[in-house]
Amino acid sequence: DLLKSQGATIVEIEYLKDIGSAASSELEVLLYEFKAGVNDYLASSNAKVKTLADVIKFNQENESKAMPFFKQGTLERANAAGPLSDKKYLDAVNKSHIYCRNILDNLFKDHQLDAICGLTMGTACSIDEIYGDHYDEYFLTMPAAVSGYPHITVPCGMTFQLPIGFSFFGAAYDEPKMLAMAYAFEQASKKREKPQFRPHFS
Repeated sequence: DLLKSQGATIVEIEYLKDIGSAASSELEVLLYEFKAGVNDYLASSNAKVKTLADVIKFNQENESKAMPFFKQGTLERANAAGPLSDKKYLDAVNKSHIYCRNILDNLFKDHQLDAICGLTMGTACSIDEIYGDHYDEYFLTMPAAVSGYPHITVPCGMTFQLPIGFSFFGAAYDEPKMLAMAYAFEQASKKREKPQFRPHFS
């Protein structure tokens, strides 16, 4: 209703299912690039650990303090990845990045969209030290991140005393348009609340 009151024409579309098929490739890209980025950073830092493998070893040697509630499976998967020249990585980039862009480009064109918008993600995940955290699999950030297209999030309210964000993302090079839309929404909604420290969430 707020968007309509500000002059927006709402067009409901279904696209997450199509983009979701690129999720496994997106994770593959993330693991490869995480390892490469961490290794590059640590190599030039003053830290005693110089590689992701060193971080994993440190965590293993200090497990009771470093990992009292969870293990490091994701770090280990990333460390098993090869260099960014690997065919597996390049294929994953092609599938996730280009495939996602093609879907979004067609959506913007076919539906004559200025932006895709909605909740940035669901409510904050619940912490479960036994079975692992539970969270909503809905992330509006994913298609923007994978495609590299402009995305911005602004406050849109609170749930369970925690903030909820509202996202706008657009086609390639639409950064000025997204900033203008987000600013207009923020000024009309006035949903930003002053941050507070809540010890029972830490």
